[in-house]
Amino acid sequence: MKYSGWPEPGELVVGEIDEIADFGVFVDLDEYEDKRGLCHISEVASGWIKNVRDHVREGQTVVAKVLEVDESSQQIDLSIKDVNEHQRKEKIQEWKNEQKADNWMLLALGEDVSDDRYGTVANALLSEHESLYDAFESAAIHGSEALDAIDLDDDVAERIVETARENVSVPYVDVTGYVDLECAEPDGIDHLKAALEAAEGNGEVPEEVELEVSYVGSPEYRIRVRAPDYKTAEDELEAAAKRARTSIESVGGTGNFHRDRHEDDE
Repeated sequence: MKYSGWPEPGELVVGEIDEIADFGVFVDLDEYEDKRGLCHISEVASGWIKNVRDHVREGQTVVAKVLEVDESSQQIDLSIKDVNEHQRKEKIQEWKNEQKADNWMLLALGEDVSDDRYGTVANALLSEHESLYDAFESAAIHGSEALDAIDLDDDVAERIVETARENVSVPYVDVTGYVDLECAEPDGIDHLKAALEAAEGNGEVPEEVELEVSYVGSPEYRIRVRAPDYKTAEDELEAAAKRARTSIESVGGTGNFHRDRHEDDE
C-alpha cells in the first residue's frame, strides 16, 4: 500500500536511489505514491564527500529523514546521514512488515480488489491500529474481538482473521509459577483434582493463551502460561494460582503460590 499524501518533516522514509548527480541523489519513496525526494550531497554522509558514488549506488534501498516538504514545488528534501543504524534497522523492519501486511490484504480481499475497496478497508483498520501489520497481528492474537470496534462487513472481518491466523507469526512469552496444594480430608485426592481443574480454567482461559498444569512433587504443581505479552501471561498465571487456592481452601485445604521451584525438588 502506498500513501497518496505527503510525508511529514522529521519522518523516516524508505526509498530507492534512482538517480545520482554531482550535487546529490534522487530517491523514489517506496511508501508514497508518485513521490520523489532529493538528498543533497551534504546530507548523504558525514564529512567531506569527493564522489557521491563512494557512498551510495543506484538501486540501493535507503532510509532517509525528511527535512523539508514543499508541496507547491513538489519538492521533498531528505537526509541519509541523519539516520543512525538503529533507526535504519527499525524502519526497514517496519517497512518489511507493511509489505507483508499488503500481501495479506490481497489474500483477504482478493487479488482483483479495486483500489477504492482496498483503501476503504485499509483506512478502517488504520482508524484503530497504528499500521496494517498491527491490525493483522492483533487479529491473529485476539480473533474477531480485535475488529469489533472497526466498521467492517462481517465476511471481510472473518477473512481478515482467517488470513491473519494462517500467516502471522505471533510473538509469545512464557512464564512459570508453582502452587503447593494440600488437603488432609479423607477425599483429599478428589479435592486436589478439582483444584487442578480449576487452575486450568474450566474453559475460561482466553483463546490466545496456553495454560498447562503439571505435577512436580508433593505438594507442588507447576503452572506454565504462554501468552502474546508479559502482562497477559502474568495475569493469567496469577489467576490460575488463585483459582487453585480458592478451590482447595473452600474444602479445608491449603494453597500457596510461589515463583520458584522448591530447592529440595531440584
